Amino acid sequence: MNRGTQSASGVGVDVIAGLVVLTVGVAPILLGEAQARELLAPKEQAITEFDPTKTPSLDQQKQGVPQSIFVWIKMARGYEVEWDTFGRKGWYTQDPRLKPVDPGTTVFAPDTPAVYIVFEVAPLEDPAQFSAKWYLEDEQGNVSEKPVGQDTLAVPGHERYGFLELTRTPEGWSKGNYLVKIYVTPQGQQAFHAANEVGTMRFKIADQMSPTGASAAGASASQ
Repeated sequence: MNRGTQSASGVGVDVIAGLVVLTVGVAPILLGEAQARELLAPKEQAITEFDPTKTPSLDQQKQGVPQSIFVWIKMARGYEVEWDTFGRKGWYTQDPRLKPVDPGTTVFAPDTPAVYIVFEVAPLEDPAQFSAKWYLEDEQGNVSEKPVGQDTLAVPGHERYGFLELTRTPEGWSKGNYLVKIYVTPQGQQAFHAANEVGTMRFKIADQMSPTGASAAGASASQ
């Protein structure tokens, strides 16, 4: 025996042998029990991290040509602040002008405490998060699925300069090539969603560091 119900809107629901039948007018729609409970299962954002993406390399720069959202972006051994500020934790106090130390360095020694990515963007209308994850590549050039580390910097609105700090792990740097994925998101959103990846950069850990400015990444649109 079939049991049917009728809603006030004229949409009928019939249960037939474990199936749910939605009747709108005279056209029945047959759905399985699982589909009746949830027609569109939400996709977990976590699984999008390694979805295929094609973002530009930020290593090759041309003078006067912005790189994605960046006016310029450089890999460096450190950074300097051109006037006194309260530092990174007090980023909101001023718009400190940053100067990369040895810009264009892409090969670092194993005892390097941190690799820096220093950048300038157009003045932000709203607060944003700039983030990076870095991955070790194997000898065949395959990128590890697990990141070595990550860093996020919150930049308030109407400011232009920032840096990302790729720190050495407690075990130390493994020698080899590294891929850095860079993300930009509005303040408060998921920092490392694949859709928010804006570009990549590369560096290497080896016994011999590259001379200053040896890489094309040292070209600056600000000069």
